Amino acid sequence: MPGHYRDIRKIDPGCGPRLGDGSPNDMDRVEIGPTRLAFAEWAAAGLDLPDLAAMRRYRWQRLTRAIADRGYGGLLMFDPLNIRYATDSTNMQLWNTHNPFRAVLLCADGYMVIWDYRNAMFLSEFNPLVRERRSGADLFYFDRGDKVDVAADVFANEVRHLVADHGGGLRRLAVDKIMLHGLRALEAQGFEIMEGEELTEKARSVKGPDEIRAMRCAHHACDRAVALMEDFTRTAVPQGQNSESDIWAVLHAENIRRGGEWIETRLLTSGPRTNPWFQECGARIVQPNEIVAFDTDLVASYGICIDISRTWWVGDGKPTNAMIAAMRHAHEHIMTNMALLRPGITIPEIIAQSHRLDDRFQKLKYGCMMHGVGLCDEWPLIAYPDTAVPGAFDHVLEPGMVLCVEALVGEEGGGFSIKLEDQVLITEQGFENLTTYPFDPALMGEPGS
Repeated sequence: MPGHYRDIRKIDPGCGPRLGDGSPNDMDRVEIGPTRLAFAEWAAAGLDLPDLAAMRRYRWQRLTRAIADRGYGGLLMFDPLNIRYATDSTNMQLWNTHNPFRAVLLCADGYMVIWDYRNAMFLSEFNPLVRERRSGADLFYFDRGDKVDVAADVFANEVRHLVADHGGGLRRLAVDKIMLHGLRALEAQGFEIMEGEELTEKARSVKGPDEIRAMRCAHHACDRAVALMEDFTRTAVPQGQNSESDIWAVLHAENIRRGGEWIETRLLTSGPRTNPWFQECGARIVQPNEIVAFDTDLVASYGICIDISRTWWVGDGKPTNAMIAAMRHAHEHIMTNMALLRPGITIPEIIAQSHRLDDRFQKLKYGCMMHGVGLCDEWPLIAYPDTAVPGAFDHVLEPGMVLCVEALVGEEGGGFSIKLEDQVLITEQGFENLTTYPFDPALMGEPGS
C-alpha cells in the first residue's frame, strides 16, 4: 500500500525521482511545469526534452555577462517575465504585472537575490542560482498606501548594500520597470539608473540549446491545442450555437491541460469581425461558410510563448475568389520575408528587401513584419518600410534568435481579413520554420478542398 501511494504521487511512476527535463517526478512539486499529457505527447513525437538546470544557468550567464559588458554594478528586475528568465520561478504572474510585489537583483559578480511575497519564499528554492530570498519590494499604492516612500527607502538601502558587496564598487544600476517612489529612493542612494530593458531584451533574444528544446516542446503542445480547437470549430459551427468565445475557450483549456500558463490576448474573430483586425473574441455565433482567424499569443509549457496565426474557412461551401487571392498573397508575404532570414543580415537590410503588400492592403497591414519571441513577444521589432524609424533597430540577426513572421491582409471597409504568422529560428546556416501547422487548403485554393 505505501509503495502504491508513492507511485500515484508521481507524474510518471516508471521514470524515477527525476523527469527527463530534470524536474522532480512529483505531482506535488512546487515547480510549475508540463503535465503527464504533455510528456506523453512529446515522447510519442520523439522530442528531446530540455535540461532545465542547464537552461537556467545559460540564462543567468547571459544576464551576468551583459551586466559586466556594460560596466554596471547590477541589474534590478521587476518585470515578471524578466524575473522568470533570471530565476525560472513564478508567482501569480498576471497579478504581478499590475501589482509589482516581486523583484530580483542580479549583481555584477552573479550574486542573485529575489524579493518575493513574504509567505512564498519557497517558490524559488528549487533554483540554487538564487542565493537569497527577501520580501519588501512591493512599492505600489494599494499595498503601501501613504507610506510607500518609507518602504521604498528601506528597499533601496538593501539594494545599495548588496551592490556594494557584489557590484565591484560600481554605482550604475540597470532597472527594467520600477514604481516612481522606488526610482527616487534608488537615486537618493547614489545610483545612476540605466536602461534595464535594453539589457534584458538583448540578453533574452538569443536562445540557448535547451531553450530551443523547450520551445520545440511548447510548440508541439500549442499545435495539439490548436488542432483540438480546429476540430471543435469544424464540428460546432454547423450546429449554429457556438460563439467565438466558445471556440477560444478550447485553446485555453488545452493549453492548461499540457502545463501551459496563459494567453496574452483574445484575438479570435469570425466573419465580418475579422475586419478590422484587433477586435477580440466575443459572443458572436459563428456561422457556416465564414472565416475564423486567430493569433495564439499563447504562453505554453516552460513559460515559452508560441505566437502563430491561422485563418480557416469553415463550412461546406467555397470561399470567394477574393478570399483565396488574399490568403495566397498573405502566404507569399510571410514566405518571401522568411526567406530573407539568416545570421549576419541586418534589420535595415531585411526591411529594404522585404515583400511589399498590394496597395489595397496597405492601410490595414499589421503593425510589424516580424518580431522576436521567447517568454513573450520580444525584441527586436522589424517594421514595414513606411513605419521604420532610422536607428531604432540597427542590429544584426544571430543564430539562436527566434522571430515571428506576420501578415495581415484585408481591405479597408472589407468583409474579411486574413491573419497568418509563423515562428522561425535563426540557425548557423539560415533559418528553420518551427511552425508546422498547415494552412487551410480551402483558402489556399487547393484542388479538391
